[in-house]
Amino acid sequence: MNLERRISLLVELGNYLVSGDPGWQEARARASAANGWFRPEFVEGAIRGIAEEFLQKDKLLAWTEQYGLPQENIAPKNIGLVMAGNLPLVGFHDFLSIFIAGHRQTIRPSSKDEVLIRQLVERAGHYDPEFRDWVSFADRLNGCDAYIATGSNNSARYFDYYFSKYPHIIRRNRTSVAILNGHETMEELRGLADDTCQYFGLGCRSTTKLYVPENYDFIPLLAAFGKYDYLADYAKYKHNYDYYLTILILNKKKYMSNATILLEENESFFSPISALFYEHYRPGSGTLAALDGHPDIQCITGHGHIAFGRAQRPGLRDYADGVDTLQFLRGL
Repeated sequence: MNLERRISLLVELGNYLVSGDPGWQEARARASAANGWFRPEFVEGAIRGIAEEFLQKDKLLAWTEQYGLPQENIAPKNIGLVMAGNLPLVGFHDFLSIFIAGHRQTIRPSSKDEVLIRQLVERAGHYDPEFRDWVSFADRLNGCDAYIATGSNNSARYFDYYFSKYPHIIRRNRTSVAILNGHETMEELRGLADDTCQYFGLGCRSTTKLYVPENYDFIPLLAAFGKYDYLADYAKYKHNYDYYLTILILNKKKYMSNATILLEENESFFSPISALFYEHYRPGSGTLAALDGHPDIQCITGHGHIAFGRAQRPGLRDYADGVDTLQFLRGL
């Protein structure tokens, strides 16, 4: 299966993602039922992002040309792929990178997110039967030539141990931050609400920390976040909100809220579900400069950085942890 054929298959799969195919609609419903955090609108957002940002022919051609991928991979490897399950199809970019590089792969999907990827692999095999020889699933990834694994900081230690003798990419916990200057438009603040509230803040590209100037006015920000007031009707989210609110009250901590999200001044990058941390900065203090290249930060939104509202729409070159996955696969 040469590169041109692989790209054509991926484009066809992208069309399938946004189709009304009954089997695909049923798979999406099963994915939401199997994981309480996979609300249908978030599943829809993840799918549309993959179809529009990853599986367009012009974008795939530009991406592969940048790396000089040959039409034929004359020495394909078998890549063991451990997928996470915090977001719908969160491991798709790795799956895509391995396939576009001309390697075979053995996937261990997360039990929290296996319905969608299995459905897509089955559909790709329907379009091109040879594809079935390129992708398989397994509970144990033995005998692979290289590994890509994503998990928590704790699981990453096990991955480091088990895969240390092989070429590998091991990913750990990361999160994202936003820098505000107080001159954001309401449209930009609503985009920030998307960056924060989509997927309940469970992704590495989810904004969990704000940097704001001194004397920042939080009222417009809280008003913009009102577009996600409906999350308060969702029991799993409301339980987290009530629990964290109780902790703040018992500890006599200062907080702000619009009844959907809790704002707390906190130095940590990682805020819990339903909360958003913030920290004040002074121009020239060096606080913001220290964010670039920080090992815990996936991306930064704000003026001069990723535009508000785009954090959850990565492109083909937006690699997790800043590690160039395709270059790693190209060099095997």
